[in-house]
Amino acid sequence: MVPSGAKPPAQPITPKSHINIPLYLILTILTCGIFNLYWNHRQMEACNALLNRRAFSFWTWLLLTILTCGIYHIFYQYKMGAAIVEIQHLLKRDVFDKLPLLSVIVTILGFSIVVDCIHQNEINKLNDVLS
Repeated sequence: MVPSGAKPPAQPITPKSHINIPLYLILTILTCGIFNLYWNHRQMEACNALLNRRAFSFWTWLLLTILTCGIYHIFYQYKMGAAIVEIQHLLKRDVFDKLPLLSVIVTILGFSIVVDCIHQNEINKLNDVLS
C-alpha cells in the first residue's frame, strides 16, 4: 500500500543502479555467495533512492541476518518485495502484488538468489522508466 502523502522519487536512481543480472549471478556463484552481499547492498541503495527514504540499512540487515542464523533474511526478502510493490504503486507502473509472498516462499525453499534476480529485474524496470 502507498502511504498517504507519499510522493514519487524526485529524480531517477543513478545509472549504476541498473544491474546486469546474469553477470551478478555468475559473480555470486563464483564467489560462493560473497558477491551477493554487495548485490544486496546495491538493491537496498536503489530502493532507498526510489522511496526517498532510508527503508533499508545494509549493516543492520547483515548483523540481524547473522544473529538470527538467516531468519531475518527471510523477513528482509519480504520487506524488499513490499518496497518494490510500493514503488510500483508510486510510479503508477504494473504492480506485482504477490512479490512479497513469492519472495518469502522462494527464500524458505532455499533459492534466495532467485529472489534477488526477481527483485533486481523489477528494480531495473523501474530504473528504465525513470531514465
